Amino acid sequence: MVRGDSLTSIGARYGQSVRRIAETNGLDPGARLEVGQTLIVCSRHLAPRAAELDDGIVINLPQRMAFRYVAGRLDGAWPVAVGRPDWPTPVGDFTVRTREQDKTWYVPVSIQEEMRREGKPVLTQVPPGPENPLGRHWIGLSLPAIGIHGTNAPASVYGFRSHGCIRMHPDDVAALFERVTLGERGRIVYEPLLLARDARGRIWFEANPDAYRRGGGTIETVRAMAREQGIAEAAVDWAQVAKMLRERDGLAREAGPIPGGLAEAGAGAVAAGEPQSNGGNR
Repeated sequence: MVRGDSLTSIGARYGQSVRRIAETNGLDPGARLEVGQTLIVCSRHLAPRAAELDDGIVINLPQRMAFRYVAGRLDGAWPVAVGRPDWPTPVGDFTVRTREQDKTWYVPVSIQEEMRREGKPVLTQVPPGPENPLGRHWIGLSLPAIGIHGTNAPASVYGFRSHGCIRMHPDDVAALFERVTLGERGRIVYEPLLLARDARGRIWFEANPDAYRRGGGTIETVRAMAREQGIAEAAVDWAQVAKMLRERDGLAREAGPIPGGLAEAGAGAVAAGEPQSNGGNR
């Protein structure tokens, strides 16, 4: 723990809710942290199964996570901030069009109008520097006015906070910036529920909020996912699944095999993250 850390900033950095971090560490969600304090943070997520995309970037909006694949293997996973419910990030395929550092932010008219409604100074552009909400790195996408970029407000990551763009922690977007290439493919998806079995036969489930109200899925959705992946229903801990569907905290947990359950052959997604100690929209 370093000076200035809070449960919010740590949750944003590792992709976990403040409520879960507080609960895991026996703290009040509004607790102030001390320099040198140790926290246990579990940031395990399931990587979405992106059909026909063995190479490229996948962003799953309900998860608030970005993943990059190379030759069908996970190359990296990072928490992100995506569009607000009233300003959603679009789904669909894209290609990387531009890679820019220290980009001037040309404020879209729609955001200028929002500034005016809220009584804020109306800006038409913001030059590079600490006040620029795009941060230092910009990865422009083929989707209109959408990019992946850094931020001057790192604590806003892992939320539904932006005007449609995908925000990343400055360190994370710098790492992705070095890996990504012009023309690289990608896909933005909306998958609140993820189910997978790992190489050891363990079944994992993750339930995320349906922030855009596009259908969060039910236990019947999970049953269909199990059938599609060749996972026997008897192998799944349905009580655990039901509990996770109620909570939707975005944390991947084991949900089988239960004692006496069956585990048939079938491929699953990989898990990303382990418990740790300590010119477009934006």
